[in-house]
Amino acid sequence: MLNKIKVIGFDADDTLWVNEPYFRNAEFRLADLLKPYTPGTDIVDELFKTEIKNLELYGYGAKAFTLSLIETAVKLTGKQVPAAIINEILAMGRSLMNISIELIDSVDKVLPRLQPHYKLIVVTKGDLLDQERKLKKSGLLPYFHHIEIMSDKKETDYQKLIDYLEILPEEFMMVGNSLKSDILPVIRIGGIGVHVPFHTTWQHETVNELPSQPYYEIESLSQLPDIMADFL
Repeated sequence: MLNKIKVIGFDADDTLWVNEPYFRNAEFRLADLLKPYTPGTDIVDELFKTEIKNLELYGYGAKAFTLSLIETAVKLTGKQVPAAIINEILAMGRSLMNISIELIDSVDKVLPRLQPHYKLIVVTKGDLLDQERKLKKSGLLPYFHHIEIMSDKKETDYQKLIDYLEILPEEFMMVGNSLKSDILPVIRIGGIGVHVPFHTTWQHETVNELPSQPYYEIESLSQLPDIMADFL
């Protein structure tokens, strides 16, 4: 089926560049800030519950995360959170939106090898301005034919993308670090999935069972051209 591929989609956060560890550090910092006010409380778990509750309203990304940090602080302190802590949380949020871009593996070498043979696109979730900012800072923007920033990554979302691209599902390959968001929905509609695990994954992106449909798994993006070698 690889000889049919016309478009390769790449997830952005934790596939093209490092992202989740910065959010994880913010979680731990919130726990340190609130620990004196809520002894014995699993603050990180409470934050996760707040994030999941807010997903439908806020979506994904640093801004949504910052709002959930503030809401968790207000809730766990009985609405008595000091202004200094709110100010620090806001600073954490601004830092997340201004992180230095650290490319993963040798993505800047892989994309030039693939670009002459396929349409390369970015398919990611998150805040529009934040993701556009990171793409520009990454230096990778010239390699991509199209940027798709989704509110979610479900089968219907991918099908809409494939219809927009005017290709068949079997002509689309998706590369990403999340089985839940990048691989499962794509292979369920007949596309090709390439899973590139990242050492840190948000709890919401984990799955309890491996997909029954076949997909590729590689340790590094640098191995992607090897999969496509016969067609490059």
